[in-house]
Amino acid sequence: MFGRWSSRRSSAWSGLVGMAVALLAVVGCAGGTPATSSSGVLEVVAAENFWGSIVSQIGGKHVHVTSIIASPDADPHDYEPTPNDAKTIARARYVVVNGAGYDPWASKLVDSNPASGRQTLTIADLFGKKDGDNPHLWYSPDYVGQFIERVTGDLKKMDSANAADYDQQSAQYKTQGLKGYHDAIAAIKQKYSGTPVGASESIFAYLSPALGLDLITPPAYLKAVTEGTDISPADKATVQQQIAGKQIKVFVFNSQNSTPDVQQAVDQARAKGIPVTQITETLTPATATFQDWQTKQLQDLLGALGG
Repeated sequence: MFGRWSSRRSSAWSGLVGMAVALLAVVGCAGGTPATSSSGVLEVVAAENFWGSIVSQIGGKHVHVTSIIASPDADPHDYEPTPNDAKTIARARYVVVNGAGYDPWASKLVDSNPASGRQTLTIADLFGKKDGDNPHLWYSPDYVGQFIERVTGDLKKMDSANAADYDQQSAQYKTQGLKGYHDAIAAIKQKYSGTPVGASESIFAYLSPALGLDLITPPAYLKAVTEGTDISPADKATVQQQIAGKQIKVFVFNSQNSTPDVQQAVDQARAKGIPVTQITETLTPATATFQDWQTKQLQDLLGALGG
């Protein structure tokens, strides 16, 4: 479902260009100033809810966060923004975009609705990522940590009167909010470092090294599934051989992108008695916090590895 930006980008962009023009006409706020909410808090817009969840917990009562992609059924790559999305971004003081080709519609909306005083954070730019690179940046614990530091600094600059609160909330989030997340990562790394595993796509490629796991699925296979392009016969055969020979301990499956080739690999792994554990691209359930969502997936993976 998610991750397919290369093969469909042309049609998506052609529609978005026309959409952006229409949205500008509806919003009519180019060159304006971002509004402040009635309660005086900072209006923040995140393109995706996993980033929005983190910002909300750092900002606390001083921010009001709206996440545009908030449903597991919405595809960030092919999402078509609504006039309401344009209005929401036009009013925002702070906009958070993933980048690296993951949500080009969001950057388009920001560019189409300029406003003095608004700050935009494109996360991919923090880490030198560009279109074509693995865009699943929220699956890197290191990137998440750096994102927290950047957001904390940005909020303090925009709202210096509450800088002490942002520092306190950020510190609490890192030490308490993310404790289960980091504990699960440490438990997997301590017990299963070097364990060979397989995966259905590149969503797991940032997390596996942080866990100390040896992701042996061919990188070209992961990239092809992520981008919705054809898997080479050689890579397909390699994955089948890794499963048939039980060369992997666990197969990690993005349940929001189940192609026929992926489902075949999942079925083959289960038939061989290889545990299959699922991960998703967006908060599941949609009401979960970033840390609850990620920790649950990590605990499931820990159990699949043997506990």
